[in-house]
Amino acid sequence: MAERILTGIKPTGQLTLGNYIGVLKNLKETTSRGESFIFIADLHALTLPIEPEVLRQNSINLACIYLAAGMNREKAVLFLQSEVSAHAELNAIMQNYLYMGELSRMTQFKDKSAKMKENAIGLGLFAYPVLMACDIVLYNATTIPVGEDQIQHVELTRDLVKRFNNRYGDLLQMPKYEVRKVGARIMSLSDPTVKMSKSDPKGDIFLLDDLAVVRKKIMSAVTDMGCEVKYDEENKPGISNLLTIYAALKGVSIEEAEKTFEGSRYGDFKKAVADVACEELGAFQERYHYFLDNKIYEEVLREGAKKANEESQKVLKKVKQAVGLLTVN
Repeated sequence: MAERILTGIKPTGQLTLGNYIGVLKNLKETTSRGESFIFIADLHALTLPIEPEVLRQNSINLACIYLAAGMNREKAVLFLQSEVSAHAELNAIMQNYLYMGELSRMTQFKDKSAKMKENAIGLGLFAYPVLMACDIVLYNATTIPVGEDQIQHVELTRDLVKRFNNRYGDLLQMPKYEVRKVGARIMSLSDPTVKMSKSDPKGDIFLLDDLAVVRKKIMSAVTDMGCEVKYDEENKPGISNLLTIYAALKGVSIEEAEKTFEGSRYGDFKKAVADVACEELGAFQERYHYFLDNKIYEEVLREGAKKANEESQKVLKKVKQAVGLLTVN
């Protein structure tokens, strides 16, 4: 079948430059390759405590961010996960085809649960990969653009598809993951040994940061011993991270970026990285405010939910019939 792409982000906080480089910067190109389903993963956001109004506002912001990133609106469907009931319905079925041993080995669950008391770990956090697998198979997705930390979830989905199809016939589409080579993993500016996340105001660049703040964060980024601008993750993690950011935003290879700054001082190098980041994010923020201020996201999400409901019901009905659930409508 033709390529069909699925991607989603949880509305649990501000998105970072890492999210932009890993997914959003190439969203227009990605969604132009084939039919795409882009969802705001608000059901997934409930796996950890979040205030209701914060969740609602984050969902609005994320819709505008997707639009500002330039998604191809002729080929892409943007919708709220919670507005498509098939996600929850299929989850109730598929949770019987993935096992506790598999789920307990998931790296993200182990990392998050290790920081929590046992009686505070919700079932939703443990079973998160089941719902994620349902998100994927509901739309016959062939390609799942992900960060490196999500590869394991797609691999588990592939295991589920193989298991289900072996039992009931060739019903579910086998997906594959896709990770960008440049900028696949953007690290914190304050500690380049850890991934840029949403929890370090000093080391994270947020997409909606004031541009003066963006520049200050980059100019204050941790660097390394020596003075050579060279990519060396082990010995020069700070410089390597800044080179990755520059290369990804400029659309060049790491090697090309190294040549550009051959003989440059760290200060001049940082200024160049800050310039390209501010130029990119400045244009992005203008588009974001246009979609937000004019509430264009409302009609886009309504139309997207309608299309997603129509498409997801096709797979859900086949699955219900295959497992023996009686339908009378």
